Amino acid sequence: MKKDNSQNAVKVKLSRTDRIFNICVDAFLIFMLIVLVIPLWSTITLSFRPNHYIGSYLEGMFLPPWKWSLDAYHALLGNDGFLDAFLNSFKILVGGVTCSLLLTIPMAYVLSVHTLPGRKWINIIIMVPYVFNVGMIPTYLLVKSVGLIGHLSAVFLPTAISTYNCIIMKQFFEGIPGELKESARIDGCSEIRVLFNIIIPLSKAIIMTIGLYYGVAFWNDFFHAMLYLTDKYPLPILLRNILIGSGMNEFVESNAFGNAPIQAIKAASVFMAALPMVGAYPFIQKYFTKGTLAGSVKG
Repeated sequence: MKKDNSQNAVKVKLSRTDRIFNICVDAFLIFMLIVLVIPLWSTITLSFRPNHYIGSYLEGMFLPPWKWSLDAYHALLGNDGFLDAFLNSFKILVGGVTCSLLLTIPMAYVLSVHTLPGRKWINIIIMVPYVFNVGMIPTYLLVKSVGLIGHLSAVFLPTAISTYNCIIMKQFFEGIPGELKESARIDGCSEIRVLFNIIIPLSKAIIMTIGLYYGVAFWNDFFHAMLYLTDKYPLPILLRNILIGSGMNEFVESNAFGNAPIQAIKAASVFMAALPMVGAYPFIQKYFTKGTLAGSVKG
């Protein structure tokens, strides 16, 4: 007869110090949650603020949903400048993540091969520009010399490979059991087939994680877009112009968004700019802790 193991579980009694510590940790986490939720909630409620609303800022945070208005979102989504900027950011996101992963994965795999001739010196060459940046002016001159000024690719090509992300991916590749690689090589697989048939299928977690890092960086990239682009502005540039009320571009003129409240438009633009990354995170989160190597080596 099987005994229920749950009945034999030993209950660990926490000491008074441990209980106080747990209470303090819980209180701190609740406090941090409140600190993070209040600005988010205030931005959301402000974006739904009706044009005729008259009241204090605190009262607006508790405005009931049936009094909300979609005027700001209608103004944003009906504005060609906002849609063009959103599309430009999406192109930079897709092109940047694709280009970065296509370059980072092979580079990280090559650096993870311990038998690579000159591996030590290659690592040093990679680390030197990571520690000592060449600067903005030489980079700008290089981008200008290859004719990328004004092209969306100028935003992501100069920073297509992040040394930090490459090192993280290299460490992950080094953790994959060598038996898998050796058995594939014995069966006649080339290094390219080892990469695509063995390494990449076992590395979905790190690829999705690094892809998310690249995606967030390219989606929020403001400096390179301001430096290299002349007219095809992405969302961060438009968001900056809306928030400071700049007249740099034709789509931030005073009548560009109709009669919607300017404060509501600012809040709606912030929320719309953050929504894609916030929406993508729950679908990628499972790869952060997924054990991709579980059961890959038996015996």
